[in-house]
Amino acid sequence: MKPKNQVANATMKDVAVQAKVSTATVSRALMNPDKVSQSTRNRVEQAAIAVGYLPHSLGRNLKRNESRTILVIVPDICDPFFSEIIRGIEVTAAEQGYLVLIGDCAHQNQQEKTFINLIITKQIDGMLLLGSRLPFDASIEEQRNLPPMVMANEFAPELELPTVHIDNLTAAFNAVYYLQQLGHQKIACIAGPEEMPLCHYRLQGYVQALRRTGTVVDPHYIARGDFTYEAGAAALSKLLALPNPPTAVFCHSDVMALGALSQAKRSGLRVPEDLSIMGFDDIALSQFCDPPLTTVAQPRFDIGREAMLLLLDQLHGQAVSSGSRLLDCELIERGTTSAPGSRK
Repeated sequence: MKPKNQVANATMKDVAVQAKVSTATVSRALMNPDKVSQSTRNRVEQAAIAVGYLPHSLGRNLKRNESRTILVIVPDICDPFFSEIIRGIEVTAAEQGYLVLIGDCAHQNQQEKTFINLIITKQIDGMLLLGSRLPFDASIEEQRNLPPMVMANEFAPELELPTVHIDNLTAAFNAVYYLQQLGHQKIACIAGPEEMPLCHYRLQGYVQALRRTGTVVDPHYIARGDFTYEAGAAALSKLLALPNPPTAVFCHSDVMALGALSQAKRSGLRVPEDLSIMGFDDIALSQFCDPPLTTVAQPRFDIGREAMLLLLDQLHGQAVSSGSRLLDCELIERGTTSAPGSRK
């Protein structure tokens, strides 16, 4: 069943009615956007998505009705975590003759119009989301008029998309349990942004591990960061300034863990003798820092590959159900964790 706003074989006139403008304005907004105001452009673009008007243009294979191009939406292209996922996507796409475009969502307001134009002009056949949000506003009904989409790394059930990721809650639980088995009782957490689902699950894993041993969860032991080195360093500074500082820190990403490691050294602490640090992701740098980082290894290449395969299934007309495809992860023990020692 089509959404109520979608029009079968929609035309420019349908877009004009939906946007409450003339067909001439629709034409200008889509073909010569500089000739209309920003608000009019936005209204026409949203109306085109709503009614399913996606004109053929700009190098599409009209006979096959495809561009053989995939858009990958990355939350932050500067984050080294995404490199292996993108490589898994690109290798798999190239095997099937598809080109991959990368869209960085770190500055979403600047990019939103570009993403919408790619869809409206049918320059892409499908999208892979490496975060939990669409790069533009679209209702559930409007999403059904968009090209096929798959989510990788994150899980957002409200988007009703096929998804490839790990069990973040269990992985975090096991990481904190490992620190407890070493003998740590004062374990802090450097968490990622509250609005990201994976951070919610990793924080729940941390909390559940503490509660399982009867440890009271101290909110002062939970610091927030934004997955940058600077955030990890700043968060550890706050934790070390507490009257009863932690002996171990579980970080939601290797990048923040490396920032924390640098800050610990600047603060005169020995790692792991004075402070154990646990990361998450197993980025390449985690093997080569000093000491090498104990972390949770995600199968990032496989996440990208499996997500691309799911998208290819959809593009080839196969029915793909929404919901989770879980891949395994592994705790990698290196040099930043040990039994708690005496702080000098």
